[in-house]
Formats: sequence, C-alpha cells, structure tokens
Amino acid sequence: MATTRKGKKKSKKTTVNSKKTSRKTRNVKKSSGKTKKVTGKTGKAAGNTKVAGKTKKSTTGVSKKSGKKKPVKPSSHFKLIRKVADMKKLARELRSRRRKIALVPTMGFLHEGHLSLIREARRRASVVVVSVFVNPKQFGVNEDLDRYPRDLAGDRRKIRSEGADYMFAPDVAEMYPENFQTFVEVTGVTRDFCGASRPSHFRGVTTVVTKLFQIVQPDMAFFGEKDFQQLVTIRQMVRDLNQDINVIGMPTIREEDGLAMSSRNTYLSTSQRHQATAIYRGLRKAKRLCDSGEYDAAELSAVVLDLLREQRDMEIEYVAVSDPNTLERIHEVEKQAVLMVAVRVGDTRLIDNIRLTVRRRR
Repeated sequence: MATTRKGKKKSKKTTVNSKKTSRKTRNVKKSSGKTKKVTGKTGKAAGNTKVAGKTKKSTTGVSKKSGKKKPVKPSSHFKLIRKVADMKKLARELRSRRRKIALVPTMGFLHEGHLSLIREARRRASVVVVSVFVNPKQFGVNEDLDRYPRDLAGDRRKIRSEGADYMFAPDVAEMYPENFQTFVEVTGVTRDFCGASRPSHFRGVTTVVTKLFQIVQPDMAFFGEKDFQQLVTIRQMVRDLNQDINVIGMPTIREEDGLAMSSRNTYLSTSQRHQATAIYRGLRKAKRLCDSGEYDAAELSAVVLDLLREQRDMEIEYVAVSDPNTLERIHEVEKQAVLMVAVRVGDTRLIDNIRLTVRRRR
C-alpha cells in the first residue's frame, strides 16, 4: 500500500545595479548607482498520477509542467550492511546521537510501492534503513519461497537512488542461526482471512519484524496498506509488547490498469494479468455503491464476487467486509470498514482491499 509533499521553492532574489532603463524594452542594465532587487514569483510543483481512470496525487515528485521525476540526491554515505552485529552497532551509534531512525522492511525485488515508503520515510526521519530479506518463516509448505523474485543488486541501486542511508540485507543464517526456536505470535486479528489459509504465515511475519525492530531500533516503521491484515497485525503486536515504535501505513500504489503493485505480479501471464484487473474494478464498484448509500456487507461483497466469477482462471479465496481495527467481519458498514479480497489467478495468489466510509447517516 499516495501523498504529495508540496514544497514551495524559495524565491530567488537577483540584485541588479541600474542607472539607465529603456522605455521600450524596460530591460535592467548595469550601473554604478543604487541596487534594485528583482524577486521572481514562487511556484508550486505537484505531481499527478492517473490510477484506474482517476487522477491522484503522486509521491514521485513529478513536475506537473515537465512530467519528469524530481531528482533525489543519493545519500553520500550509503552503506550496505549484511551482519546483524554491524547493524546493531550502527543503531546504537545513531541513537546515541539522537538521530530519528525510520525502517522500511521489505522482501526485496522493489517496485514503486516500496519506493513510495522510502520517500515518506525520508520526509519524516533523519536516517532511513531499508531491510531486504526474503523471510522463510512466513512461507508455508509448497509456497513460492524458492521462486520468489530476487534482485539484490537492483534493489541496492533503487534504495540508494531514493536517498536512503542504509540497506540491511542479512542472509538466513544471520537472522535464524542454528537452534533458533523463539517465535512471536499475534492470535486474534490473524485468525481469519490470510491467517486461515496460511496458518503459519503471520507468525513468521511478526517474528521477523520483531527481530528487525530489535536490530535496527527504529523510531518508526513503514508498511503498505495493500497487506492490510499484516498492517493491523503489526500494530497489534507493537501495542501488546509495548514497543515504542510508530507503525505507519501507506496507501496502496497501483499499476495504470489498477492492479495493486506486488512482486508476485511478475508470475502472471498476459491473460492472467488482464483477469487480475477485475479485483480492483470490483472493489471500486463496491465503493461507489457504498458511497451511494448501500451499507449492507453482503450486497457490497456480491458486487465484487460477480466480477471475479466471470474470470476464467480465477479462484476466489475470500471477499469480506470487516472492521478496520479488529478485522471482525461485519454485516453492515456503520462508520468505517475495509473490503478485502484474496484470489488465486492460476498459481499466483493476489490480495487487495479498499476502505469504505459512511459519509452521512440519516
């Protein structure tokens, strides 16, 4: 799972010595006389990205006039860290200097969704650490651990180009040394949905995230809202364990056709990719229905189900409306809700969601 940082450019003040001014051209000419200050107007640059037919603000720093991405100066002291001990030592040094640390945990093969997290982390913190670790503990039997896409060199280039300071990329032996036997488990909010179909998944997620929190010692951590159940689970864990970390959820970044960005999208064939766009089309249709005054969860879910069932290669795992804080299934949207979807398109599992809001109740 964008916002735009709107920054005013500082007005440039140009001092020009002036003595003679042409009445026709009114050009300022050099002179030994008094100085005249000429101040340029300040303009705001705001990027726009078209998503599923609508224009939304972008986090890419795109100039509305030129259409080009605003350049980010790579960190001059960027460093790749592979050892847990080295990362812990660095974290201690940074905290001793009262630096504000942001962590962006990833499994690598970075796309625009990940990069949007890094940009927001840069905006909020003085030091940004991006972790890249394909966590075996969150993959079940017969899942895609072995074929999960990896590109460490490409990830390193992207992380550095976005201005992050450190890339923490430990190997499996570093994170899970021999005789490792401790796990962190959140029970209630992981019981349904992805937790039901992937029983050990969230235990692996909360365990590795806890370890990353212990190693990096961040003040804040950034997660995408596409993995909504994961976000709720991590927030629950932080509250329960009294971890002094601000867990920040960021909006889902989408492809031009509306498909939520995911490293697993690379598994899809051209036909499957087209079918997968029905997920977001269904979610948007349900949201429009909710906005028009339909709050019955069954009716809202049915709108999505109808579109998904039309897809030849799609197997529906769940479509459900739930409370955004507890993830309990609800029968009617009263204030806020989240409509969540999980499907398999061929062998590829995809998830997505959309927030539902009751604008006015009679």
